[in-house]
Amino acid sequence: MRTCPTFLLVHGGYHRSTCWTPLREELAARGWPSQTVDMPSAGEQRVPSAGLYDDAEELTACLRGMEGPVVVVAHSHSGLTVSQLPLGLDQVAHLVFIAAFMPDTGESAATCFGVPVPDDVSGLAPPIENPRSRLYADVSEEEAALAVSRLVDQSLRSCTETTTRAAWRELPSTYVVCEQDQNFPVPLQERFAAQATHTERLPTGHSPFLSQPRALADLLIRAALGRS
Repeated sequence: MRTCPTFLLVHGGYHRSTCWTPLREELAARGWPSQTVDMPSAGEQRVPSAGLYDDAEELTACLRGMEGPVVVVAHSHSGLTVSQLPLGLDQVAHLVFIAAFMPDTGESAATCFGVPVPDDVSGLAPPIENPRSRLYADVSEEEAALAVSRLVDQSLRSCTETTTRAAWRELPSTYVVCEQDQNFPVPLQERFAAQATHTERLPTGHSPFLSQPRALADLLIRAALGRS
């Protein structure tokens, strides 16, 4: 088994794995390997109306093809997917949730936000309003414009299917509270952080991998080394 963990970076809703590029560069500069995976529920779907369970299967397959140890890093919506991971993935050493859902069994993005579930969940989730201010408030104009241009569709099913597992109950975890987040309510982050093994804080908006990649890289390395 590897002695230096690999970070598996799992993007949030409406994003693809390209969002992690600045963070991956910071990690690589410190000698830490990272890998990304694209979720089928975001963007052009390989699985029609892909949902939470499709995402979890994709993530599980990716992990089974990796050599451990692996630190799985979830941002925002993908906290649902990471929580849905099955037991028995010995490669996984630690879970990190960045301004992310960290649901117990039977919860979904909709229930956590108190949003009613429509009868038909086969379409797309409503687009994020004002993404520049909500997602990238503390990101430079140039980087924010690029990030907004890269946003993709998100399936409604992925926001409404409920978790059947809570992997964070079986694995050590770190929750990163983004204290200036304009998209994911800080009180909800605090609620999830209380469930984690460790809590870290960043004075950032919703996307520290773009606004503060160096600080986030330092934090992730501390978590991987058990120094949270």
